[in-house]
Amino acid sequence: MTDRPFVYSPPQTPYLDIVYRDDALVVVNKPSGLLSVPGKQRIHYDSVYTRLQRVMPDIRLIHRLDMATSGLIVFAIGKPAQSHLSRQFQQRQVRKQYVADVWGQLPASQGVIDLPMKCDWPNRPRQHLDFSAGKAAQTWYRVEKPMTADIQRVKLYPHTGRSHQLRVHMQALNTPIIGDKFYAHESAYQAAQRLHLHAERIQLCHPVSEHPLDFYLPAPF
Repeated sequence: MTDRPFVYSPPQTPYLDIVYRDDALVVVNKPSGLLSVPGKQRIHYDSVYTRLQRVMPDIRLIHRLDMATSGLIVFAIGKPAQSHLSRQFQQRQVRKQYVADVWGQLPASQGVIDLPMKCDWPNRPRQHLDFSAGKAAQTWYRVEKPMTADIQRVKLYPHTGRSHQLRVHMQALNTPIIGDKFYAHESAYQAAQRLHLHAERIQLCHPVSEHPLDFYLPAPF
């Protein structure tokens, strides 16, 4: 696969696309190409977190999306809200739904992928399957519809939240997500200008009222 030259140039418009905000949490529509949190190098400082911090100094991190993934990401305001929301994620009470376009035919119209993973340290940030030392990783998938002769649209529901989990699990079924620079073969990589993976739905409880919240944002691709 021939990589497109990478220069970190995150989208600037809109600068912040806030889907929901109150005194305890913020839900943002993260565009593809913007980091969730700042990187170690100064040139990677721009992120959803740092943009929010400029206007909400007490913003707190809860979870992340890959830079190439778009969609819904949740932040807490203040430590009590962060503790409550983090506990929901740790106890796997939060329901997340993604949409992706994959190259090839999945083995069934729906199914569960249960394949352990760990970091591929010599090639990080890549991850890979490891049946002896990997951490448990489970993803449920459902085929939505064909997009072309080679591409299917699928819904993905991660039970665990490993780094690159959905991307590695789709590759493991020989159906890589199109536009994926790390895991797609050449045809799948060149089929899109960006990674076709989007966090379209998240369901959780409000950290103060504990009322159920359900946010949905359709994919931009």
